[in-house]
Amino acid sequence: MCQHKPICPPAQAADREAAKPVANHPDQGWSLLCNGVVLFEDTGGLLPDGRTIEPHRATGASYVPVSSASGSAVAR
Repeated sequence: MCQHKPICPPAQAADREAAKPVANHPDQGWSLLCNGVVLFEDTGGLLPDGRTIEPHRATGASYVPVSSASGSAVAR
């Protein structure tokens, strides 16, 4: 059970990854959150009941053409 104030989101919540880590092993590529969720460096995870969380990485940087003073497009 979470002892943090305010209490961290439960494992079933959409914002479960906002829970605080209680064990962090970057050398092995995983962290355990106080709500029992194991997060992996590939952004996947494992819920306390054994269900998996599919990796959900960003698909890439967005490029929005914006006119600059010189008239060329710049990346954001």
